[in-house]
Amino acid sequence: MNEHTNKQFHSDLEATRSLFLQMGGIVESMVRSATEALQTGDMSLVDQVREREKEINRLEVEIDERITNLIARNQPTAIDLRMLLSISKMLTDMERCGDEAERIAKMARRLHEGTAGYEPVVELRHMSASVAGMINDVLDAFARQDAVHAAQIVRSDKEVDREWKGSLRHIITYMIEDPRTISHSIDLIFIARALERIGDHAKNMAERVIYMVRGDDVRHTGVKNTERTARGEPLPEPESEDKV
Repeated sequence: MNEHTNKQFHSDLEATRSLFLQMGGIVESMVRSATEALQTGDMSLVDQVREREKEINRLEVEIDERITNLIARNQPTAIDLRMLLSISKMLTDMERCGDEAERIAKMARRLHEGTAGYEPVVELRHMSASVAGMINDVLDAFARQDAVHAAQIVRSDKEVDREWKGSLRHIITYMIEDPRTISHSIDLIFIARALERIGDHAKNMAERVIYMVRGDDVRHTGVKNTERTARGEPLPEPESEDKV
C-alpha cells in the first residue's frame, strides 16, 4: 500500500474498531436495563431495550460490510488482519448478547404484568451484574489490547456457570414449595439461562481478544492454558496439564 492508501486503511480500521466499541456499549446498557426492568417493573426500560436492539442489528450489518471492504480492497498485515477477523467473530457474539437482553426484557414484562408482588430471586440480580461487567471488561481488554485482562474474563465465566446452576436449584426449590409459582418460575429459568449465555458470549469475545493480541487460538484449551498464552508463556506438555 502507498502512504495515502495506508493512512486511509488505518483510518477506516480505527473507525471500524470504534463502531464495535460503540455497539458493545449499547449492548452492555441493554443488559443492565433489561435486568433493571426485571427488578423494578419499569416497562419503559423494556421499550428502550427493544429499540436499542434495532440499533444493534444496524451496527452489525454496517461493521460487517466495513470489514469485508477493508479486507477486499487492501492487503492487511498479519496483526491488522487478526484484528479484523477478531472483530468479525466478536460481532456475532455481541449481537447475540443483544438478542438475549431483549429476551430478558420481554420476559420481565410478562412477569410483572402477570404476577402481583413479583420479586426476582437474588441470584439473578448478581448474575446480571456479573455478565454486564464481563461485557464491560471485554470492551476494555479489546480497546487496550490487553490479553491478560481478557484471560481473566475467561475465568470469570466459570463463576457465572456456578451462579447459573445455583439459580436453577433455587428456582426449582421455589416451584416445589409453592406449585402456584411454576409458571413464572419457568420464566425465571429462561432468564437465568439467557444471562448464562451472555456470559458464554463474553468469554468467546475474550478468547478472540487473546487471538488478536497473541495470534494464538485459545478456544477449548482450558482456563490455565488460556492464562499462560495470554501472558506469553510456553504451554506444558499435554500429559502434565489439566484443563481447569
